[in-house]
Amino acid sequence: MVYAFLVVVLLASVFPLWWSFLIGSKDASAINAGQVPLLPGGNFFANAKTVLDTVPFWTAFRNSVIVSGVVSLSVVAFSTLAGFAFAKLRFRGQKGLLAFVVATMAVPTQLGVVPLFILMAKLGWIGSLGAVIVPAMVNAFGVFWMTQYLRESLPDELVEAARVDGCSMIRTFWHVALPASRPGAAMLGLFTFIATWTNFFWPFIVLEPGNPTLPVALQQLQAAYYVDYSLVLAGVVLAALPLIALFVVAGRQLVAGIMQGAVKG
Repeated sequence: MVYAFLVVVLLASVFPLWWSFLIGSKDASAINAGQVPLLPGGNFFANAKTVLDTVPFWTAFRNSVIVSGVVSLSVVAFSTLAGFAFAKLRFRGQKGLLAFVVATMAVPTQLGVVPLFILMAKLGWIGSLGAVIVPAMVNAFGVFWMTQYLRESLPDELVEAARVDGCSMIRTFWHVALPASRPGAAMLGLFTFIATWTNFFWPFIVLEPGNPTLPVALQQLQAAYYVDYSLVLAGVVLAALPLIALFVVAGRQLVAGIMQGAVKG
């Protein structure tokens, strides 16, 4: 029963991507005729070439790699540092500060768009990748995740032993906490990369049409009065391929992080 349930979940997860590939492999006339595709058509590569020629795909791909990579590394670094402090150090206001950080997750992103846009405009960053990278360099979820992970996976005795041996706080973090946090940090980095790669809202507001990220570039495939879904979904498949490759490469570390995060002590 468990494996049957997992197979159903797997098929349900793969279906949207498979459906996008089916639509992306057809031509517009077949889709407008209302034909339900059961098998892939022969137009996927032609549609993909049209996508590459219509929007600044490679510029958007480069921007997405830069933004997602920098944001992921930054979130992992800052969240691991903050998580170590909240999980293993003792200082005044610790619980209240952590509760405040967690509470910020309840604030909708849309509420901060106007002041954030004004700030980026005053800094002269509108249209640059810095306006997308800097506001996302750390987030409350990452701090909460690494706090909980280090609290369960890093024994207090190891930290105390390192301090007794004369390690400074930075050396204790580097040689004791950081190795213990690698599986959790890998999961956080992977999820952050995916969330940043697929983020549309803020890059659409702050970036120019000639210098977009991939989700913003794919939006340019939609005309004012007509949407060619074969082109749009072919572009969606192209944008999803790097994420699939990332999952294949990072799959073992992801599973190790889940297993270690599920075991206390």
